[in-house]
Amino acid sequence: MKHIVTITLNPAIDKSTVVDEMKPEKKLKCNNPKFEPGGGGVNISRVLQRLNNKATTIYFEGGYSGKFFTQLIKIEKIEKIAIEIKNNTRENFIVFDQKNNLQYRFGMPGPKIHDKEALILMKTIEQLENVDYLIVSGSMPIGIDDDFIQKIAKIAQNKKAKFIVDTSGDSLKKCLKENVFLIKPNLNELAYIAGLNEISIQEIPKVTKQIIARGKCEAICVSLGAKGAMLITKENAYNIVPPKVNAMSTVGAGDSMLAGIVHKLSMGEDLLSAAKYGVSCGTAATLNPGTELCHLTDAEIIYKQITVDSEVI
Repeated sequence: MKHIVTITLNPAIDKSTVVDEMKPEKKLKCNNPKFEPGGGGVNISRVLQRLNNKATTIYFEGGYSGKFFTQLIKIEKIEKIAIEIKNNTRENFIVFDQKNNLQYRFGMPGPKIHDKEALILMKTIEQLENVDYLIVSGSMPIGIDDDFIQKIAKIAQNKKAKFIVDTSGDSLKKCLKENVFLIKPNLNELAYIAGLNEISIQEIPKVTKQIIARGKCEAICVSLGAKGAMLITKENAYNIVPPKVNAMSTVGAGDSMLAGIVHKLSMGEDLLSAAKYGVSCGTAATLNPGTELCHLTDAEIIYKQITVDSEVI
């Protein structure tokens, strides 16, 4: 089995609950909260576990909340490397309004990472052996420079590992100066790295082809939410469309999608098949409430209903 490593620079405890109805200035009675370890790379590792695969997950652990976060990781029996930091691991809050069928998501900024802590994480990555896939996913914490992921890309290249990135802003733009196997932006993120105000779905092939033509990124999978995704390589653009489902929550859908892609790639399947399975996993995640991720049985059923349109670009 391929060695997959995920890196989460801004992990979070995802606390979710349900109320009858959200009302201002009222004391709202909540259901028993559900606690889950969250953050891009961590979620990818969790989904891979559900797909009968596995990954080593690397993350920052800080304070009392960091210790609790690691306990949640241990419960799911995920292989981990926790880098201890001074400040507390963040805690996010998700509330579902039953009456109005609305979900409210409160995302905290996360702790400041000190230079020494960032250096320890970088050295930890450098010491990894026999890595086939190295994935950085999630938001950037305070204190981490925009070129940090770019430095990780260089390490991945030295290790001859396929480097996959799912983040945003200048960190995503700068990492494309190095060799990257795959990025998974949404439309807004794609527009930013292309230097545009906005991009329509019809413009995706042209814009992504320009990025790939620079020779630093092999493939781009643009997330389109309920519409699925578009996979672009040097020669082709594939529009991957899932069936319509009754979505309950979009939390974790993107992470589930990327996990599905990596899972199939690690099993030796081609990029298009992997992207189709990724869209299946992302769609499957929306069937569940709160911060729940995708389930294998749902993903397998949806995969059979995926359609693909392709064109040469």
